[in-house]
Amino acid sequence: MRTPTPTDPPEAPRQTAAGRVLAVLDAFGPRHRTLSLSEISRRAGLTLPTAHRLVRELVGWGALERGADGRYSVGLRLLELSALAPRGLELREAAFPYLEDLHQITRGNVHLAVRDGLEVVYVEALRARVRNPVSSRVGDRWPMHATGTGLVLLAHATADLQEQVLQSSLERFTQLTVVDPAELRRRLAHVRQTGVAVARGQITLPDLVVAVPVLGPDGEITAAISVVVETEDARPRELAALLTQASRSISRALRPHRQVEAVPERPTPRV
Repeated sequence: MRTPTPTDPPEAPRQTAAGRVLAVLDAFGPRHRTLSLSEISRRAGLTLPTAHRLVRELVGWGALERGADGRYSVGLRLLELSALAPRGLELREAAFPYLEDLHQITRGNVHLAVRDGLEVVYVEALRARVRNPVSSRVGDRWPMHATGTGLVLLAHATADLQEQVLQSSLERFTQLTVVDPAELRRRLAHVRQTGVAVARGQITLPDLVVAVPVLGPDGEITAAISVVVETEDARPRELAALLTQASRSISRALRPHRQVEAVPERPTPRV
Protein backbone atom coordinates (compact mmCIF):
# COMPACT_ATOMS: atom_id res chain seq x y z
CA MET A 1 0.00 0.00 0.00
CA ARG A 2 1.23 3.47 -0.81
CA THR A 3 2.00 6.24 1.67
CA PRO A 4 -0.78 8.85 2.07
CA THR A 5 -0.26 11.95 -0.05
CA PRO A 6 -1.47 15.56 0.34
CA THR A 7 -4.18 14.87 -2.25
CA ASP A 8 -5.85 12.23 -0.06
CA PRO A 9 -9.01 13.47 1.70
CA PRO A 10 -8.47 14.11 5.42
CA GLU A 11 -10.12 11.58 7.69
CA ALA A 12 -12.81 12.84 10.03
CA PRO A 13 -11.38 13.79 13.44
CA ARG A 14 -11.84 11.27 16.25
CA GLN A 15 -13.69 8.89 13.93
CA THR A 16 -14.00 5.45 15.49
CA ALA A 17 -13.20 2.21 13.71
CA ALA A 18 -16.91 1.45 13.47
CA GLY A 19 -17.54 4.94 12.12
CA ARG A 20 -15.03 4.41 9.33
CA VAL A 21 -16.68 1.12 8.35
CA LEU A 22 -20.09 2.78 8.33
CA ALA A 23 -18.71 5.65 6.25
CA VAL A 24 -17.59 3.16 3.61
CA LEU A 25 -21.05 1.57 3.48
CA ASP A 26 -22.73 4.98 3.51
CA ALA A 27 -20.79 5.93 0.39
CA PHE A 28 -23.23 3.77 -1.60
CA GLY A 29 -26.72 4.91 -2.47
CA PRO A 30 -29.45 4.87 -5.15
CA ARG A 31 -27.36 7.20 -7.31
CA HIS A 32 -24.08 5.48 -6.46
CA ARG A 33 -24.77 1.76 -6.74
CA THR A 34 -21.25 0.88 -7.90
CA LEU A 35 -18.09 2.71 -6.88
CA SER A 36 -14.38 2.47 -7.53
CA LEU A 37 -11.99 2.35 -4.60
CA SER A 38 -11.00 5.99 -5.13
CA GLU A 39 -14.66 7.01 -5.23
CA ILE A 40 -15.31 5.16 -1.98
CA SER A 41 -12.30 6.89 -0.42
CA ARG A 42 -13.52 10.32 -1.50
CA ARG A 43 -17.18 9.84 -0.59
CA ALA A 44 -16.35 8.27 2.79
CA GLY A 45 -13.79 10.95 3.65
CA LEU A 46 -11.03 8.38 4.18
CA THR A 47 -7.47 8.09 2.94
CA LEU A 48 -7.02 5.63 0.12
CA PRO A 49 -5.00 3.14 2.21
CA THR A 50 -7.65 3.14 4.96
CA ALA A 51 -10.46 2.73 2.43
CA HIS A 52 -8.56 -0.12 0.76
CA ARG A 53 -8.13 -1.97 4.05
CA LEU A 54 -11.75 -1.56 5.10
CA VAL A 55 -13.13 -2.47 1.67
CA ARG A 56 -11.01 -5.62 1.62
CA GLU A 57 -12.41 -6.67 5.01
CA LEU A 58 -15.98 -5.90 3.96
CA VAL A 59 -15.57 -7.92 0.77
CA GLY A 60 -14.25 -10.84 2.81
CA TRP A 61 -17.28 -10.68 5.12
CA GLY A 62 -19.74 -10.34 2.23
CA ALA A 63 -20.93 -6.78 2.88
CA LEU A 64 -19.39 -5.63 -0.42
CA GLU A 65 -18.77 -7.39 -3.72
CA ARG A 66 -16.08 -6.63 -6.31
CA GLY A 67 -17.12 -6.81 -9.95
CA ALA A 68 -15.04 -7.93 -12.91
CA ASP A 69 -14.45 -4.26 -13.74
CA GLY A 70 -12.91 -3.65 -10.33
CA ARG A 71 -15.83 -1.60 -9.05
CA TYR A 72 -17.61 -2.39 -5.79
CA SER A 73 -21.28 -2.84 -4.93
CA VAL A 74 -23.28 -3.78 -1.84
CA GLY A 75 -23.09 -7.51 -1.07
CA LEU A 76 -25.78 -10.06 -0.37
CA ARG A 77 -24.80 -10.35 3.29
CA LEU A 78 -26.31 -6.93 3.92
CA LEU A 79 -29.49 -8.00 2.15
CA GLU A 80 -29.76 -10.92 4.57
CA LEU A 81 -29.39 -8.57 7.53
CA SER A 82 -31.82 -5.99 6.17
CA ALA A 83 -34.51 -8.66 5.92
CA LEU A 84 -34.44 -8.86 9.74
CA ALA A 85 -35.50 -5.22 10.16
CA PRO A 86 -39.05 -5.04 11.61
CA ARG A 87 -39.86 -2.01 9.46
CA GLY A 88 -38.72 -3.95 6.41
CA LEU A 89 -39.65 -7.60 6.09
CA GLU A 90 -42.68 -7.73 8.40
CA LEU A 91 -44.17 -4.59 6.91
CA ARG A 92 -43.51 -5.77 3.35
CA GLU A 93 -45.07 -9.18 3.99
CA ALA A 94 -48.21 -7.64 5.46
CA ALA A 95 -48.53 -5.07 2.69
CA PHE A 96 -47.53 -6.99 -0.41
CA PRO A 97 -50.91 -8.60 -1.35
CA TYR A 98 -52.61 -5.23 -1.28
CA LEU A 99 -49.79 -3.45 -3.07
CA GLU A 100 -49.91 -6.09 -5.78
CA ASP A 101 -53.66 -5.52 -6.21
CA LEU A 102 -53.08 -1.76 -6.46
CA HIS A 103 -50.40 -2.38 -9.06
CA GLN A 104 -52.72 -4.54 -11.17
CA ILE A 105 -55.68 -2.18 -10.87
CA THR A 106 -53.92 1.14 -11.44
CA ARG A 107 -51.12 -0.06 -13.77
CA GLY A 108 -48.88 2.47 -12.06
CA ASN A 109 -45.81 2.41 -9.85
CA VAL A 110 -46.74 1.40 -6.31
CA HIS A 111 -44.55 2.27 -3.33
CA LEU A 112 -44.41 1.37 0.34
CA ALA A 113 -42.16 3.79 2.21
CA VAL A 114 -40.93 4.63 5.70
CA ARG A 115 -39.10 7.64 7.07
CA ASP A 116 -35.40 7.38 7.83
CA GLY A 117 -34.05 10.60 9.24
CA LEU A 118 -34.95 13.40 6.86
CA GLU A 119 -35.53 11.08 3.91
CA VAL A 120 -38.13 8.62 2.73
CA VAL A 121 -37.00 5.09 1.89
CA TYR A 122 -38.86 2.61 -0.31
CA VAL A 123 -39.16 -0.77 1.43
CA GLU A 124 -41.30 -2.16 -1.39
CA ALA A 125 -41.77 -1.01 -4.96
CA LEU A 126 -43.75 -2.44 -7.86
CA ARG A 127 -42.92 -0.80 -11.17
CA ALA A 128 -45.06 -0.35 -14.25
CA ARG A 129 -43.54 -2.15 -17.22
CA VAL A 130 -43.71 0.62 -19.79
CA ARG A 131 -44.93 3.89 -18.39
CA ASN A 132 -43.84 5.98 -15.41
CA PRO A 133 -40.07 5.55 -15.72
CA VAL A 134 -39.35 7.24 -12.36
CA SER A 135 -36.86 5.22 -10.30
CA SER A 136 -38.79 2.83 -8.07
CA ARG A 137 -36.49 0.33 -6.41
CA VAL A 138 -36.42 -1.11 -2.93
CA GLY A 139 -33.92 0.94 -0.96
CA ASP A 140 -34.32 4.11 -3.03
CA ARG A 141 -34.10 7.27 -0.92
CA TRP A 142 -35.74 10.57 -1.76
CA PRO A 143 -36.10 13.94 -0.03
CA MET A 144 -39.36 14.05 1.88
CA HIS A 145 -40.57 17.29 0.28
CA ALA A 146 -40.52 15.88 -3.28
CA THR A 147 -42.45 12.60 -2.91
CA GLY A 148 -46.04 11.74 -2.08
CA THR A 149 -45.08 9.26 0.62
CA GLY A 150 -42.58 11.75 1.99
CA LEU A 151 -45.23 14.47 2.24
CA VAL A 152 -47.54 12.11 4.11
CA LEU A 153 -44.87 11.08 6.60
CA LEU A 154 -43.63 14.64 7.01
CA ALA A 155 -47.13 16.01 7.55
CA HIS A 156 -47.55 13.74 10.57
CA ALA A 157 -44.03 14.12 11.93
CA THR A 158 -43.11 16.29 14.90
CA ALA A 159 -42.97 20.03 14.48
CA ASP A 160 -39.20 19.98 15.10
CA LEU A 161 -38.58 17.46 12.34
CA GLN A 162 -40.78 19.41 9.95
CA GLU A 163 -38.74 22.52 10.63
CA GLN A 164 -35.51 20.61 10.04
CA VAL A 165 -36.74 19.64 6.59
CA LEU A 166 -38.24 23.01 5.74
CA GLN A 167 -35.09 24.86 6.74
CA SER A 168 -32.78 22.52 4.85
CA SER A 169 -31.63 22.93 1.26
CA LEU A 170 -34.67 21.69 -0.66
CA GLU A 171 -33.62 20.03 -3.90
CA ARG A 172 -35.47 20.92 -7.10
CA PHE A 173 -36.00 18.07 -9.59
CA THR A 174 -38.35 19.82 -12.05
CA GLN A 175 -39.79 23.30 -12.48
CA LEU A 176 -42.85 22.07 -10.55
CA THR A 177 -40.95 20.83 -7.50
CA VAL A 178 -42.14 22.82 -4.49
CA VAL A 179 -39.12 24.22 -2.65
CA ASP A 180 -40.74 27.23 -0.99
CA PRO A 181 -41.09 26.53 2.77
CA ALA A 182 -44.29 28.55 3.09
CA GLU A 183 -45.97 26.62 0.26
CA LEU A 184 -44.77 23.34 1.74
CA ARG A 185 -46.30 24.26 5.11
CA ARG A 186 -49.64 24.86 3.40
CA ARG A 187 -49.36 21.50 1.62
CA LEU A 188 -48.54 19.66 4.81
CA ALA A 189 -51.53 21.22 6.55
CA HIS A 190 -53.75 20.09 3.67
CA VAL A 191 -52.39 16.54 3.91
CA ARG A 192 -53.17 16.45 7.64
CA GLN A 193 -56.67 17.73 6.96
CA THR A 194 -57.53 15.36 4.10
CA GLY A 195 -55.34 12.36 4.91
CA VAL A 196 -54.14 12.30 1.29
CA ALA A 197 -51.13 13.78 -0.52
CA VAL A 198 -51.44 14.60 -4.23
CA ALA A 199 -48.38 15.87 -6.08
CA ARG A 200 -47.81 16.56 -9.77
CA GLY A 201 -44.48 16.59 -11.55
CA GLN A 202 -42.37 16.82 -8.41
CA ILE A 203 -39.65 14.41 -9.58
CA THR A 204 -40.66 13.64 -13.17
CA LEU A 205 -42.94 15.95 -15.11
CA PRO A 206 -45.31 13.42 -16.71
CA ASP A 207 -46.27 11.88 -13.38
CA LEU A 208 -48.81 12.37 -10.63
CA VAL A 209 -48.53 10.66 -7.26
CA VAL A 210 -51.24 10.03 -4.69
CA ALA A 211 -50.24 8.81 -1.22
CA VAL A 212 -51.88 7.94 2.11
CA PRO A 213 -50.59 6.90 5.55
CA VAL A 214 -50.48 3.37 6.99
CA LEU A 215 -51.12 2.93 10.71
CA GLY A 216 -49.14 0.51 12.84
CA PRO A 217 -50.46 -1.71 15.67
CA ASP A 218 -50.23 1.24 18.09
CA GLY A 219 -52.45 3.40 15.88
CA GLU A 220 -49.55 5.68 14.93
CA ILE A 221 -48.40 6.28 11.36
CA THR A 222 -45.70 3.74 10.57
CA ALA A 223 -45.46 4.00 6.77
CA ALA A 224 -47.07 5.45 3.65
CA ILE A 225 -48.20 3.94 0.36
CA SER A 226 -48.49 5.65 -2.99
CA VAL A 227 -49.39 5.14 -6.63
CA VAL A 228 -47.62 7.01 -9.46
CA VAL A 229 -49.39 7.32 -12.81
CA GLU A 230 -49.13 9.60 -15.82
CA THR A 231 -50.85 12.90 -15.19
CA GLU A 232 -53.05 12.74 -18.29
CA ASP A 233 -54.58 9.44 -17.13
CA ALA A 234 -54.82 10.32 -13.43
CA ARG A 235 -58.01 10.22 -11.40
CA PRO A 236 -56.80 11.37 -8.00
CA ARG A 237 -60.06 10.78 -6.13
CA GLU A 238 -60.35 7.20 -7.36
CA LEU A 239 -56.70 6.55 -6.57
CA ALA A 240 -57.13 8.02 -3.10
CA ALA A 241 -60.11 5.76 -2.44
CA LEU A 242 -58.20 2.66 -3.57
CA LEU A 243 -55.16 3.63 -1.52
CA THR A 244 -57.24 4.31 1.58
CA GLN A 245 -58.91 0.92 1.28
CA ALA A 246 -55.54 -0.80 0.87
CA SER A 247 -54.05 1.18 3.76
CA ARG A 248 -56.81 0.08 6.13
CA SER A 249 -56.28 -3.54 5.10
CA ILE A 250 -52.53 -3.29 5.65
CA SER A 251 -53.09 -1.67 9.05
CA ARG A 252 -55.38 -4.54 10.08
CA ALA A 253 -52.84 -7.07 8.85
CA LEU A 254 -50.19 -5.45 11.06
CA ARG A 255 -52.21 -5.92 14.23
CA PRO A 256 -51.66 -8.94 16.48
CA HIS A 257 -53.94 -11.77 15.32
CA ARG A 258 -56.10 -11.60 18.40
CA GLN A 259 -57.06 -8.05 17.48
CA VAL A 260 -58.06 -8.78 13.90
CA GLU A 261 -61.82 -8.48 13.71
CA ALA A 262 -62.41 -9.17 10.05
CA VAL A 263 -60.70 -10.46 6.94
CA PRO A 264 -58.84 -7.52 5.35
CA GLU A 265 -60.49 -6.16 2.26
CA ARG A 266 -58.57 -5.90 -0.98
CA PRO A 267 -59.00 -3.09 -3.50
CA THR A 268 -62.02 -3.49 -5.74
CA PRO A 269 -61.04 -3.61 -9.42
CA ARG A 270 -62.16 -0.66 -11.51
CA VAL A 271 -62.87 -0.89 -15.18
